Amino acid sequence: MGKTLTLDDVKAAVKGGSVYAAGGGGWPDHGLEIGTAAITVGKPELVSIDELPDDAIIVTTSAIGAPAGRDWEMRGIDYIKAVQLLAEQVEGKVVGVMTPQNGMSSTINGWLPAAALGLKVVDATGDIRAHPTGKMGSLGLASRTDFETIQVVVGGRRDTGSYLELVVKGTPAKTSSVLRTAADLSGGFIACARHPLPASYVKQNAVIGGISKALDLGYAILEAEPQGGQAVIDTICSTTHGVILGAGEVISYSVAYSGAFDIGTIVIQQNDERFTLHVMNEYMAVENSEGQRLTTFPDVITTLDARTGAVVRVGDVKLGAELAILSINKKHFSLSAGVLDPTVYPEVEEALGISIADYALGN
Repeated sequence: MGKTLTLDDVKAAVKGGSVYAAGGGGWPDHGLEIGTAAITVGKPELVSIDELPDDAIIVTTSAIGAPAGRDWEMRGIDYIKAVQLLAEQVEGKVVGVMTPQNGMSSTINGWLPAAALGLKVVDATGDIRAHPTGKMGSLGLASRTDFETIQVVVGGRRDTGSYLELVVKGTPAKTSSVLRTAADLSGGFIACARHPLPASYVKQNAVIGGISKALDLGYAILEAEPQGGQAVIDTICSTTHGVILGAGEVISYSVAYSGAFDIGTIVIQQNDERFTLHVMNEYMAVENSEGQRLTTFPDVITTLDARTGAVVRVGDVKLGAELAILSINKKHFSLSAGVLDPTVYPEVEEALGISIADYALGN
């Protein structure tokens, strides 16, 4: 049976999703706002994929853009309208929504349209952690030239004339590029609904139980918080099988907005050791002083406040801050078909100037 989502679940989803956000994945305040709206306007229900018939249509709801963007506006109605516009284009009835990734707000992406439109929140994610491109959360569709998808974006600042509504059909790769441009034009971030797919396809290609994984972690964090920051860090590590690679002072922050992406590096120094964190919206790799790779996408890579244990997103990292670097090896969670698709890596590797696929697709 499904679970009716509550305010406690909203808080837990933001806490747990923040760890899996890997430095991106939206904003905690936005997640709390959208999640609270969802449980206020309706009773969103989290269901297992096994509770749905194989031919039930599920759509992915997300936000597209760069977490450090400063000129965006996404209202709750934008998430709802994106799903409505997509449903109008679909043959058959849309039954549920899912998220392409966990994150500070992206774990909760579909809860509001589900509550408002009477849909189910499917306990599945396109990736357990947040990632920079829509292709990575597209359940293995990114390279399909024989599949016509539908993608919709809605949002933007009304006061500056940046508000957009866009419905686009075509291959997943081409339409994803169009949506990224729309996000940039709208101010940096925009609500999206995309990829109407039967439950049978989602079951075979998504991370099943991805939302529950974030909720379980979030509840563990909430229970640990009264005991202090070290207890929070220890709880995150024990719950996820994560490890702290190092902890030190931020001595360099070179991340800049470019084409709806935040791209660059952050350097953290611990005594004589320097850790370079490679960023493309999210943390994608960490190297030590000798240039040795310590962790790489799809490992979860997250920065934590060394004093409080709170997650610190890329856009909030400050010079002089004391941060701990968390890594969760990919062997400790399921990988989706999107992450295992070799075609999603070239544009990321080109933007970062480092290899990613060798590790992501290796044993």
